[in-house]
Amino acid sequence: MAGAAALLWNINMFAVIKTGGKQYKVAAGDVLEVELVAGEAGDKIEFGQVLAIGNGGDVKLGKDVANAKVKAEVVGLTRGPKLIIFKKRRRQNSRRKNGHRQRYTAVKILEIAA
Repeated sequence: MAGAAALLWNINMFAVIKTGGKQYKVAAGDVLEVELVAGEAGDKIEFGQVLAIGNGGDVKLGKDVANAKVKAEVVGLTRGPKLIIFKKRRRQNSRRKNGHRQRYTAVKILEIAA
């Protein structure tokens, strides 16, 4: 029965990671877009800044997750929607128009190593 309990622990396991100035709640098998991370499609990367690891109601924080890592694989590189930045100073005949597209890395979470 202990083996079944360990298996359930891994199925419901989640982690909160921090990358690109944002925090993400992830589980094994999730695919998400994060700020641009160095790597090509197929490369394996590790997120070392793990803030929390949990399984349902049992959550570990702080020193308990100091050595935890989340292993992921780069799926591909994408770009977000184009944002238009338009600045106008009224009655000055002054206008400025710029555009911007944020670059993202799509990653698939492979494993949460506690």
